[in-house]
Amino acid sequence: MSTTDPRTPRPSEPKAGAGIPRPSATGADATGPDAAHPPSAGPELRARNLHLAYDGRSVVEDLDLSVPTGRITAIVGANACGKSTLLRALARLLTPRQGVVELDGVALRSVPTRELARTLGILPQTPVAPEGLTVFDLVGRGRSPHQTWWRQWSAADEEAVHGALAATGLTDLADRPVDELSGGQRQRAWIAMAVAQGTPVLLLDEPTTYLDLAHQIDVLDLITDLNRREGRTVVMVLHDLNQACRYADHVIAMKAGRIVAEGPPAEVVTEATVEDVFDLRCRITPDPVSGTPLVIPLGRHHHDGDVRAEDARPAAIVD
Repeated sequence: MSTTDPRTPRPSEPKAGAGIPRPSATGADATGPDAAHPPSAGPELRARNLHLAYDGRSVVEDLDLSVPTGRITAIVGANACGKSTLLRALARLLTPRQGVVELDGVALRSVPTRELARTLGILPQTPVAPEGLTVFDLVGRGRSPHQTWWRQWSAADEEAVHGALAATGLTDLADRPVDELSGGQRQRAWIAMAVAQGTPVLLLDEPTTYLDLAHQIDVLDLITDLNRREGRTVVMVLHDLNQACRYADHVIAMKAGRIVAEGPPAEVVTEATVEDVFDLRCRITPDPVSGTPLVIPLGRHHHDGDVRAEDARPAAIVD
């Protein structure tokens, strides 16, 4: 994310729909097994022998990862398994204790900050906006990596901001202070800023946080549009397994700081993997809409008769 204030002048509104991606023959409306993805020549993001820690406590160990270029990758796993920590390292927000993160074969720590901000956008879990900042100005901050002392606010910046506002349904709230928005509206404003930044790689830490179900789907559809129509590489941390299966091309399942499985959703999200990663028994059935794996959890009160002995015992109640 960028933290430099955008220019305050705001030229006239762009033509309706300006800056909003359009479908193409290689986009979401095309057919065929690979038709949803346009050819991508985006940057390659990978990690080698990665060890990450907080205050001396190891969180991720000996991790190797190659992010599929031009695809949507979802990282899933139980709480505290290292998902967000890994994403922070991929964004250069956390320095590895050992190993390296590379962008097109160059160590991330060696890439100049402005160049990195033009290539890689990050939406952290709980971003905070300065008091009184309007939605338009917040989204405009995404354009600061594209500005220099000789090239300030431009018509292209204006178009990108209005396009991001329209794509996230925030045009009517552009002049509202961010701190007056609901939690869901605020999250959409931060996503709009990441969209306006225009980077070929987007890293999103739980982008559906605080959103009701309808807006969760809106945001995931928007992310899919950016990927399918513009070829952007997306890596996002998600808690909802069914949404991960429906929207991701590549799923990474993590447990205790390690990758347990990765690949297409149908190969990763299996009953055995869900039980291993989440300690949750389930049944997997095809999603009737998308055909992707649909996870049906089993519990003590809702199961199919095949219950483990430990699941059959009522949970202890603590006063």
